[in-house]
Amino acid sequence: MEMKREEISSKARGLYSKEQMIRNYLQEYDAEGRKERILLIDVNCRYSSTGNIVYDLYQGIRADGRTAAVCYGRGPFVSGENIVKFGLDQETLTHMFLSRLTGYNGCYSPRSTSRLLAYIEQFQPDLIHIHELHAYFVDIEPLLRLIRKKNIPVVWTFHSEYMYTGKCGYTYECQNFMHGCGSCPRLSAYPKSFFFDHTAEMLKKKQQLLEPLNLRIVTPSGWLADRVRLSFLKDRPIRVIFNGVDTEIFHPKNPASLRRMLGIPEDGKVVLAVAPNLLIRRKGGAWVLKLAEEMKEEPVWFVMKGMPKNQKSEMEHVIFSAKTGDMKELADYYSLADVFVLFSNRETFSMTCAEALCCGTPVTGFRCGAPETIFEEPEAYFTDYGNIADAAEHIRGLLGLGTSS
Repeated sequence: MEMKREEISSKARGLYSKEQMIRNYLQEYDAEGRKERILLIDVNCRYSSTGNIVYDLYQGIRADGRTAAVCYGRGPFVSGENIVKFGLDQETLTHMFLSRLTGYNGCYSPRSTSRLLAYIEQFQPDLIHIHELHAYFVDIEPLLRLIRKKNIPVVWTFHSEYMYTGKCGYTYECQNFMHGCGSCPRLSAYPKSFFFDHTAEMLKKKQQLLEPLNLRIVTPSGWLADRVRLSFLKDRPIRVIFNGVDTEIFHPKNPASLRRMLGIPEDGKVVLAVAPNLLIRRKGGAWVLKLAEEMKEEPVWFVMKGMPKNQKSEMEHVIFSAKTGDMKELADYYSLADVFVLFSNRETFSMTCAEALCCGTPVTGFRCGAPETIFEEPEAYFTDYGNIADAAEHIRGLLGLGTSS
C-alpha cells in the first residue's frame, strides 16, 4: 500500500490551500455585488483553527484591495490595522460562571458587546463575516439586532452546530434541534448548565434573531451543510468552502532533527495524533493509547501531540508532547509521522487531517461526521467508531508490517 509523500501532498495542497479558500470566500462576499469593507468576527484571531482562518481571510481581503477588520473576543492581543480584541477577560469568566449557573449562554457580556457594537458603528462594514459566537465572550441578541437594524449582509461560517441548536456545538445522535430542542440529553456538555434546561427557549430566540437577517451560510463540509438543512435554516443559501491550510508551512519536510530529539530510531515507524486537549473524550486520546497497546510488540512509536505539560507516558513506545501554537513545529511532527490518526467522535471538517495530508502523511481514523466525506482513499481510511482492531490492521498495511494473523 505504498504511497509517496509528494503525491499525497500535491493532491491535498490542491484541495485545501488557504489561497483557494480565500478565493471562494471573496466570491461569496460578492454574491450581491462587490463588498469593499468587510468585518470578521470570531472567538479568536491568529490562534486556534478558526482564529487562523480569520487571520488568513483578513490578509486575503486586504491583498485583494479591500478594507478588512477583525473583532475577536478571547486570546492574546494581535497587532494589526483594524484588528480589535473587544472581549474583556474578566467578563468572559463571569459569563462562563453565570451560564453554568443559570443555563443561559450568549447573554452575559454586556461591556464586551458594547465595545463590539461601537466598533461596528465606527467601521461601517459593507458585510460582516461571522464565525463562532459561543465561548462566553459576546451577547448574541444585541449584536444581531444591530446588524438587522443597519441591514448589513452577513456571511456566517458554521464551524459547529451551535447556531441551529439550543446550545450544543455537536448534536451527535440527538435530533431534538429538528423539533425545537428541550429535554436536552447533553446538558452537562459544553456550553454546560449545572441545573437548568433552557434549550427550547434559546433555540426559539436564535430562530427569531436569524430569520430577519440577510444571511448566507457557509460550512466547511457537505456533511455539515446537510445538518443545517435539517434545521430551521434549511431554506437559507448554503455553500461548502473547505477550511484552508497554509501550504507554505504544511508540506513534506526533513524530520531527522525532530526524530533525534524524540529519541526515535532511524528505522522506527511513527504514528501521530494531534489535538488540543487530546485526552478529552471528543478528541479520542484514550483510543490512541488503546491502539498503542494493540501494537506494542511492533517497531512503532506513537507520538501524542496535545498532552498536558510535564505528563509522561507509562509506555516506552508512546511519547507525550504538549500542544503548540507554532505551525512550523506542527508541520515537522506531521512530516515525522508515517501515519496520522484521527479518533475523534465528532468533527465538522478536521484541520489536522488536511494539514497531515498536505505534509504527505496518510490518515487513518474513525468515522466521525465530516472527515470520511472529505478525505478519500487511498490517502485516508476511516473505520467504524471504536474499531481499533481494523484501524491497527490498516496501519500495519501502510507501514509494511503485515497483519497480526
